[in-house]
Amino acid sequence: MTVQPIILHHYPQSPVSEKVRVVLGMKGLSWKSVLIPRIPPKPNLMALTGGYRLTPVMQIGADIYCDTLCIINELERRFPKPSLFGGAPLQQGIGQWTDGPLFKDVVTVALVEMSPNMPPEFLADRGPLYFGPDFSLDDIKENYARCLANVRTQFGWIDASLGSKDFLSGDAAGLNDAYVYYLVWFLRDRLADGDEFLSQFPELVAWESRIKAIGHGQAEDLSDLDAIKIAKKAEPQTPERADADDPQGFNVGDEITVEPNSGGPQVAGTLNSLSPDGVSILREDAQVGRVCVHFPRLGYRLRNG
Repeated sequence: MTVQPIILHHYPQSPVSEKVRVVLGMKGLSWKSVLIPRIPPKPNLMALTGGYRLTPVMQIGADIYCDTLCIINELERRFPKPSLFGGAPLQQGIGQWTDGPLFKDVVTVALVEMSPNMPPEFLADRGPLYFGPDFSLDDIKENYARCLANVRTQFGWIDASLGSKDFLSGDAAGLNDAYVYYLVWFLRDRLADGDEFLSQFPELVAWESRIKAIGHGQAEDLSDLDAIKIAKKAEPQTPERADADDPQGFNVGDEITVEPNSGGPQVAGTLNSLSPDGVSILREDAQVGRVCVHFPRLGYRLRNG
């Protein structure tokens, strides 16, 4: 069987993509880099995902992985050494904080800082995505100082947690480090006085340098059209898996839709695999052929199609 490459569909400025790029570096992996537009339309990506539009997306052959939670879990499954988890799967819960309240505070600060030079179409796309359909830049600006104070408090926790340790995850870099680093990386370049702000946290700054030195693994450019050709020539490799204890009663073979709790296009397909951690659906597309699209269970809404 042909060994399919890891393909990451992303763009350089994406903070959430940086989380995955750092994980690829921690595992020392080689991967293909497909650059995608920062805002829709993203026709060649959505042909793979069935409409899912968030960044990043990972592709391995005809298996398509949406959301960093799903992507990181799959990388850990396929490439278990070195482990990101360090024997403590509860680290996943840290991501619910960093991708939730801390992310919201950081992105509020960053969006306000970026707003004077931000293209109107980018603001019109990201504002509702992060802050809901009633998004108002004026309202976000009113929250700037409060959110910056929140970031200061939470970065202080991280700084104190490091103490004399090299990494948040222990002796080696791991999942907790990836969960936190991408937000420090994002804020440093978006905050006008980022260096001065971060200087309040000397342990965090030293740790940031150690994570940056790990790098992103070995990346090689690939076009989006070549990624589509790879998908079309391949077949999904995910076996059927049922979950007899599923609280919602879904079964393999059901026609369902999957969508983020935060809103976005529904992805429709045939339920192929279900577990407490994830869901995968099979779908057909004239452009890419038969693909299996994977999502986390947490943070997504499943409905009968």
